[in-house]
Amino acid sequence: MLDLATTVPLPQSPTLAPTSPDAGDCAAPSTVPKPQAQTGVHGSLDVAKKHVYMVGIGGAGMSGLAQLLRTRGAMVSGSDTESSEATVALAAEGIAVGFSQRAEDLPPECQVLVTTAAAGESHPQRVEARRRGLPVLLYSEALGLCMNGRRGIAIAGTHGKSTTTAMLGCALADAGLDPSVIVGGACRQLGAGCLSPDVPTGTGFRLGAGAIPTGPHAGGPGLLVAEACEYNRSFHHLRPTVASIGNIEADHLDIYGTLDKVVEAFHAFAGLLPPAEEGGRLLIGHTDAHRREVTAGLACAVETIGFEPSADWVVGYEPATRRVTLSRRGGECVASWRNTLAGSHNAYNACVAMVLAHWQGAPFETLARSLAAFKGVDRRMQFLGVCRAADGGEVRVFDDYGHHPTEIDVTLRAFRESEAPEARGGRLVCVFQPHQHSRTRHLLDEFAASFKHADLVVVPTIYFVRDSEEDRQKVTAGDLVRKLQEMGRDAVHFDPFSAIVEYLRATCRGGDVVVVMGAGDVWKIGRDYLRGG
Repeated sequence: MLDLATTVPLPQSPTLAPTSPDAGDCAAPSTVPKPQAQTGVHGSLDVAKKHVYMVGIGGAGMSGLAQLLRTRGAMVSGSDTESSEATVALAAEGIAVGFSQRAEDLPPECQVLVTTAAAGESHPQRVEARRRGLPVLLYSEALGLCMNGRRGIAIAGTHGKSTTTAMLGCALADAGLDPSVIVGGACRQLGAGCLSPDVPTGTGFRLGAGAIPTGPHAGGPGLLVAEACEYNRSFHHLRPTVASIGNIEADHLDIYGTLDKVVEAFHAFAGLLPPAEEGGRLLIGHTDAHRREVTAGLACAVETIGFEPSADWVVGYEPATRRVTLSRRGGECVASWRNTLAGSHNAYNACVAMVLAHWQGAPFETLARSLAAFKGVDRRMQFLGVCRAADGGEVRVFDDYGHHPTEIDVTLRAFRESEAPEARGGRLVCVFQPHQHSRTRHLLDEFAASFKHADLVVVPTIYFVRDSEEDRQKVTAGDLVRKLQEMGRDAVHFDPFSAIVEYLRATCRGGDVVVVMGAGDVWKIGRDYLRGG
């Protein structure tokens, strides 16, 4: 367990509140800091015996952070908009959760406010905290401060962060290194590892030791593994010792404007790693992460990973068997196993996790057994169940978080390979909810091209989040449907969700595979469809 006495002083100035717009659990300054290797404590966090109130406490990252702060001696409570599995779990741990967002319900004893960036600057409880002169920290700022005094491992990249983080957390647990882990999604295996029996429910948090118990770093600061979100440059608040950047693509262009600015932000993030002689290490994608631009001038040690033989770590994958291999450059195979999860992207994620875990002293043999038993994170190619079609046949239903064109492409390809609906006379049906109007508008052509593996695409209304009303007027779900139809795809638009559920019941036939996909509330469709079938 973390040492409750291990604390460092929290900055007292109320100017800790961020000055830039924010959304999601990610936010940061509006300017890109120059890469600068960390040379010591960049801030401090003394919450022992202090009352910390958390706005949006039920979020995947926030709920984990709540428990992490509690182990540092904080008295934690918070609010969210509605009850969830996470808030129920927090209540079971003795953390009070309310569902009022009113300023007057910010507890009078509150001394520090930590907020999800989804609660904007005008959120009543944020406004009230500032009125009282309290320190206000975003999730990413508080997490970065928590990395001080720990051996932080940050997982960055446009895609695959949650799955890779969960894989790494489970593998380190199975290797006896007892990490603390925060994942952006629930993983039932995270608590005990993949080589132990599943627990009935799971969260995105694992509490580990305050010191590494075994291996070459035994006795050193405990491991803290977390995702590094690039939205609004929030990952610039983190202070890891080790990091990975799996891939970089054009995304969040409402914030960055161009891909070059995205790459600059990842370069600045990588520059936060300490020098190689102080243990700083970066694992970066060999071809898909703009490695030359990102690694230019870094003081940390850098190694590459990819499917190319010229990478320092070479990934191999056989789709038919899901056999994964990891080799060193030159051909030495260090591990081979069969992934439970389908897709070359999951093979890559697993190999990234393996290399990072091995750097912490975990043996390849244990890591291979752990990764072979990994069953996934909720909403990542998650099997929901079987629904009875109108013709009496069975329809297999899956749920997925994919919301970027590359994620859609690789995920649907993996479903085509693993489920092979055509072999049963069925089709691959994708219900895709675009997430954010600005992302949809910027990447409309890429979105349309990403559905080549689907036989039918059903598009509900775009999920409205973060964007302005002006953005909302510039693109619609109908625009995406028209693009798909122009490319020869079978695509339709329905609204509301109940109409989509009825359409699936009337249209789907035995042998079909339905994939409900998106980062918004589209997950409700798959569950409603199953309930009626």
